[in-house]
Amino acid sequence: MIDPIALSLGPINIHWYGIIMGFAFFLGTYLARYNAKRSGIDPDHVLNMVVLIIPAAIICARAYYVIFEWDQYKDNLLSVFYVWEGGLAIHGGLIGGVLAGAWYVRKHNLPFLLLGDAMIPSVILGQAIGRWGNFINQEAHGGPATAEYMAHFPAFIRDQMYIGGQYYHPTFFYESMWNLLVFAILMAMLYRFKRFDGQVLFSYLVLYSIGRFFIEGMRTDSLLIGGTLRVAQLVSLSLIAVGIILLIVFARKSRQSIQSHNTSE
Repeated sequence: MIDPIALSLGPINIHWYGIIMGFAFFLGTYLARYNAKRSGIDPDHVLNMVVLIIPAAIICARAYYVIFEWDQYKDNLLSVFYVWEGGLAIHGGLIGGVLAGAWYVRKHNLPFLLLGDAMIPSVILGQAIGRWGNFINQEAHGGPATAEYMAHFPAFIRDQMYIGGQYYHPTFFYESMWNLLVFAILMAMLYRFKRFDGQVLFSYLVLYSIGRFFIEGMRTDSLLIGGTLRVAQLVSLSLIAVGIILLIVFARKSRQSIQSHNTSE
């Protein structure tokens, strides 16, 4: 088993979860600046946005999780702030990040969809990296798995997914690999196949949510409504529908704009 504490400096413990999340934010910010510059947007805007987005995303991700797991925290309110122990809901983080980003974009009159296309690959890359923090904390895993099945994975994954005398499905790994695939698709779309602003952003909503819907069904720690309905699956279905509708609407507008332009010539 991997110790979740990477380093101790006196009374201060530095957790692997925090290190991994910090690396995800750093790499995501670097990539977003690069993509923004390639898209004709001042990359300094990305740094300014990140200063707002990161704390907003963390606060909302934690609040989202705590709301649905209130019974776990109501008797020890200080534990609400123990984010290094895990318990950050990505959908809550997305809500916080979008709200903070939208406020900044509106204030500085920036092209929301163009900037969204440039930044969203960083989000899915960060999600792919962040899942390894769940791995260290032995959370976000699936149900029981057989030793024969787990033999297909490297020893360090097998060992970490051996909890209480039982192997569990490494759903963190499934989602991380899916997110990396989505990242590759979005980057290819951004630089080779983009036809209209918002295409990459809306495709993220669809592609990420498809993977999350199926993987969520395997997890044992899902946030629930009424004790039966998985929140992440309901949100994923909603985002898939919204993403598809937006892709259709904006693709149609793009075609009409091109046809109108050709006709005027």
